[in-house]
Amino acid sequence: MVMEAASRTSFHTTLVPTLHQTSPLKTTRISHSLSVRRTSNNIIRCTISTGSDTSKAAAAPQAIPWGCEIDSVENAAALQKWLTESGLPDQKMDIQKVDVGERGLVANNNIRKGEKLLFVPPSLVISADSEWSFPEAGEVLKRYNVPDWPLIATYLISEASLMKSSRWSSYISALPRQPYSLLYWTRAELDRYLEASQIRERAIERINNVTGTYNDLRARIFSKHPNLFPEEVFNMETFRWSFGILFSRLVRLPSLDGRVALVPWADMLNHSCDVETFLDYDKSTKGVVFTTDRAYQPGEQVFISYGRKSNGELLLSYGFVPRQGTNPRDSVELPLMLKKSDKCYEQKVEALKKHGLSVSQCFPLQVTGWPLELIAYAYLAVSPPSMSGKFEEMASAASNKNTSNKEIKYPELEEEALQFILDSCESSISKYTKFLQASGSMDLDITSPKQLNRKVFLKQLAVDLCNSEQRILFRAQYILRRKLRDMRRGELKALKLFDSVTKFFK
Repeated sequence: MVMEAASRTSFHTTLVPTLHQTSPLKTTRISHSLSVRRTSNNIIRCTISTGSDTSKAAAAPQAIPWGCEIDSVENAAALQKWLTESGLPDQKMDIQKVDVGERGLVANNNIRKGEKLLFVPPSLVISADSEWSFPEAGEVLKRYNVPDWPLIATYLISEASLMKSSRWSSYISALPRQPYSLLYWTRAELDRYLEASQIRERAIERINNVTGTYNDLRARIFSKHPNLFPEEVFNMETFRWSFGILFSRLVRLPSLDGRVALVPWADMLNHSCDVETFLDYDKSTKGVVFTTDRAYQPGEQVFISYGRKSNGELLLSYGFVPRQGTNPRDSVELPLMLKKSDKCYEQKVEALKKHGLSVSQCFPLQVTGWPLELIAYAYLAVSPPSMSGKFEEMASAASNKNTSNKEIKYPELEEEALQFILDSCESSISKYTKFLQASGSMDLDITSPKQLNRKVFLKQLAVDLCNSEQRILFRAQYILRRKLRDMRRGELKALKLFDSVTKFFK
């Protein structure tokens, strides 16, 4: 299942340190009405009334009172009407319900390969420079030098809370009330469904980053300006929503010095692994566009690329897993770890730390192979005390910060290094096998039918991810076993030849 979004970049840095330098599917919803008003003292007042019993929804995140169901075409159509009235040129695409994704942009005319589409003007793009409907709040955040990500997240909440008073109300009404994102998985669900995949650790880290960013903003800014940032509006649930929107929809525009932005209408485009085109700012037309890399007939869904991401990364941000074997950039993280019984353990740890690596390190495997850094780490892990003088070189080569990409070779360690990688690979395979075997009989322990559907959906996503990642591990296992077999056969052949020569001279 594919959600509508458009992004070329993943969120590489943690949120909190940057600040200090200055899905779910349709579950049982709680009906809310939200009213926000400004007093003469510039205080935002927010009241939320609940139309159903919250105890039944205790396990699920509280529903956000703005946005729409993920498949709402009506809200998206209203967005297109507002954008057209606000200066968006006539489009060769319409919003429709689609097979790939809940809703997407479908060609309403013949579209040629190499044709530019969209032309969304900067005035209809949300960025860190966008004008706030409530400017006092924006001025405070900029005074604290809040980075773009948390700034735009706060901006989105501020505008959403103003409902029809915000110029972005039509856009916000078309956004999903609960984005497809691992931000909405509970810790128990992550532990249960993603226990075999390293994406679980990435998801926990991301959730912690978002939580830490909100807590930091609350402590440093919101608590000092409660009139501008009332907790009824600016709370953990609304930040979970806003960051879910950003992770799935924020784009980086290379021609604008890599500036990040939300691009209404463009973010209705779905992802295809077969497409290479992406969004960018076009200086000649002064709008955000993308150039098609294939032709489309009327009625065909138009796609872009969200970036060269693995299936796990696509699940992490967008909440879907491509069909197995369809993503040429798919990869799986293979964890490698030094053995504490190693006589040179402390010395190797120091060498790794010097180059920004840890005792336990993950490296990406693809069907086509693995990075040079993985081999270098394996050399270090199996090297004997007699090679201590080479530890520094091995650790440097294992670091992805090493820009030389120099391949190091130690023939005397080759067999042992490959066996070390194979052991780690087979250990990971066993974890996937254990989960996949148990998933068929997994007790979901759910009483609500809608919650049951949600759990089934999450489990299916996890099964799809595990199957695709295990497939890559099986391929690596096959290659490693074959290499080791050939090496050992060669050694045996050489040994037999040596014995025959020795016997001849005797």
